[in-house]
Amino acid sequence: MSSTEHEWAGTLRSEAGRLLAGLGQAAAEAVPGSLTRQQLAAMIDHTVLKPEATPEMIEQACAEAREYGFASVCVNPCYVARSARLLEGAQSVVCSVVGFPLGANVSAVKAYEAERAIADGAREIDMVLPVGALKAGDYARVRDDIAAVVDRCHGQGALCKVIIEAALLTDEEKAIACLLIAEAGADFAKTSTGFGPGGATEHDVRLMRAAVGLEIGVKAAGGVRTYEQALGMIRAGANRIGASAGPQILAGIPA
Repeated sequence: MSSTEHEWAGTLRSEAGRLLAGLGQAAAEAVPGSLTRQQLAAMIDHTVLKPEATPEMIEQACAEAREYGFASVCVNPCYVARSARLLEGAQSVVCSVVGFPLGANVSAVKAYEAERAIADGAREIDMVLPVGALKAGDYARVRDDIAAVVDRCHGQGALCKVIIEAALLTDEEKAIACLLIAEAGADFAKTSTGFGPGGATEHDVRLMRAAVGLEIGVKAAGGVRTYEQALGMIRAGANRIGASAGPQILAGIPA
């Protein structure tokens, strides 16, 4: 690490420490006491990322997205083109994943994954950052990895969300990851893949919101299965929810 990179890493750690110290006073977007079904549906990425997902499951998810008005249907790359056909003319868009679920592909491969998914019809990309590089303190690599995908997404008119896999990180690492996400120009920071040792927590969402500010989105994903859980994440600062239980979440809205 060069002296300049060493100084930059120190600055990131200092900023992370400042954010963590002031976490209780972090600004958050105003959230109503409750949300209508339409409002909440528009914040949900209806997710079908299991390895055993079948074409029939994709068709069902897309039909549910049309019925409920979900923000997107999030699918593995092999199902992007099918999902795009099924959602043609719908308000829901197709979201796909890159470097999923480990984040361990080289950056050029991640960039190509994003390019191909967008060409097949994806309008949003959820990428996984290189967790090992983050934990090793190789922040330039993490930033550049994110930027490679962000640039490809934005060049093709797609959003880029970055998964930090929060359950594997310390609070300092979570804050640094979010600072790097903001520096790389991504659109969202996302808590989890759903394949790690833990999912979204309100604490992590609150921390991530404090780190990225109000200009970048925060997506809570992993283990969000009820209306109460979703509302808790939104009150903590999330403005997107990733869940395979979208219809069940909406069914829990108080009458």
